[in-house]
Amino acid sequence: MMKDSDPSWKPTFIVKPDGGCQGDGIYLIKDPSDIRLTGSIQSRPAVVQEYICKPLLVDKLKFDIRLYVLLKSLEPLEIYIAKDGLSRFCTEPYQEPTLKNLHQVFMHLTNYSLNIHSGNFIHSDSVNTGSKRTFSSILCRLSSRGADVKKLWSDIISLVIKTIIALTPELKVYYQSDIPAGKPGPTCFQVIDLIVFRGLLIIFFMFVYII
Repeated sequence: MMKDSDPSWKPTFIVKPDGGCQGDGIYLIKDPSDIRLTGSIQSRPAVVQEYICKPLLVDKLKFDIRLYVLLKSLEPLEIYIAKDGLSRFCTEPYQEPTLKNLHQVFMHLTNYSLNIHSGNFIHSDSVNTGSKRTFSSILCRLSSRGADVKKLWSDIISLVIKTIIALTPELKVYYQSDIPAGKPGPTCFQVIDLIVFRGLLIIFFMFVYII
C-alpha cells in the first residue's frame, strides 16, 4: 500500500521466520509478493522488516553487537549490564542490496553459524581483528572516527532500561506461572534473546533473569 501511494519508495525487506535460529530461513526480498511461506500463514508466521540499506561499516563489513544484560529482580527492578560484549562480522564486503546480491548471506547476515562456513571467515586471537571481535574494540574504532562513545554507551543503557520496562509485564506473567506467590522456587537463570534496532547498528540483548 505504501509503495502504491509513493512510487519513489523502493525498500528492501528482510524476512525472519518465526521459531528460527542461527540465521536459518532468513532472506531478503524487494517485493512483498516474494515472501515464501512453508505451510499456511498461521503455521509459519514471519517477521518482515524494512532492511537498513546503509548500515555503519567497519573494514567495509557489516556487523552486529551482542550485549549481555542480567535482570536480577523484577520487584524491585534490578538490572546489570556487562561492560563488554561481542561483535560478529559478515565475511564479504558490504554492498547495498540489489536483485543480484539479495541471496549473498555472507554479505547481508551477521550470524556466526552462517559466516563460519565462508572461506573468508577469519579466526583471530586479537580483539581488534577477525570475524568475531569485542564490543570495546568497536567503541575504540568509533572513537577514532570522532564518535562520542560515552553518549553512545549512555544511549545503549537507556535503551536496555526502556526495553526491559516494556517487557516487565510479560516477564511477570511467566515468573508468577513458574513460581506462584508464597511458594519458594529454585534459583536459576533463563536466557532470552531479543533483537533491537538502534540507529544503524543491530544490537542483540541476552537477557538473564533469576526465577
